[in-house]
Amino acid sequence: MGKRRKSRELALQLLYQLDLQDEGSPEPYLDEFWARHPVDGEVRAFVESLVRGTKLHQGKIDEVIAQYAENWDLDRMAVVDRNILREGIFELLWRADIPPKVAINEALEVAKKFSTRESSRFINGMLDRVRKELRAAE
Repeated sequence: MGKRRKSRELALQLLYQLDLQDEGSPEPYLDEFWARHPVDGEVRAFVESLVRGTKLHQGKIDEVIAQYAENWDLDRMAVVDRNILREGIFELLWRADIPPKVAINEALEVAKKFSTRESSRFINGMLDRVRKELRAAE
């Protein structure tokens, strides 16, 4: 597994933890998280950039999810799926260094590992709409 994929999986795990604890900042949890998941500096830096960026823009990201997730209430969405979407949308809208197809494909690979087949289809549809409509508008 590549370093970026591993980073995205770890970022999902940390975002999941923060979501369940209703925490806005990852800072109080980083030392404990890294003690349980020792990785090299490159992976750690990418994880932290994904998590901090996702949390920084979470309000806007959640608005985007609510806008595009027809008939889905954000609070009733599976926690894993919600955080895969948040991370993917962050990459699509705020990480110009990551090609959109890569961001979507990586989100789908993480979803295949941590969620369900139905979730993968849902996530793919959501991220593709965001890519087509929002990223194109920028």
